Amino acid sequence: MLASNLIRIGVVIALVGLAAGIGMGIADDFRLAPAHAHLNLVGFVTLFLAGLYYAVVPEAAETTLAKIQGVAAVAGAVLFPTGISLVVMIGPQFVPVAIAGALIVFLGMALLAWIVFRFGVPLLKRPV
Repeated sequence: MLASNLIRIGVVIALVGLAAGIGMGIADDFRLAPAHAHLNLVGFVTLFLAGLYYAVVPEAAETTLAKIQGVAAVAGAVLFPTGISLVVMIGPQFVPVAIAGALIVFLGMALLAWIVFRFGVPLLKRPV
């Protein structure tokens, strides 16, 4: 469930990121390029890869820590680019939103790293 949810959310975020990029191109206004890039990288790539990992290592996905990681990853993937957009379009008073988003993204990745090191990567193990 966690794996498929992360993959699905990642794909939806990819569509939003692509639409934002197309919109910037049509408007010839690329001020939100940093938010667009973080939306695609943190939102799509990170969530999709985490979902694939949990699909390959389902015992890791069943842990409470993995569920916390998934929530943090999704929250950070939305909040961080939103904060960047608010800073660019409205002003520096929204820097704390971008910082909070970045820290949540870091938390999600740190939890994923802990999980990967704890459960390993079975695809990379050589048969004897």
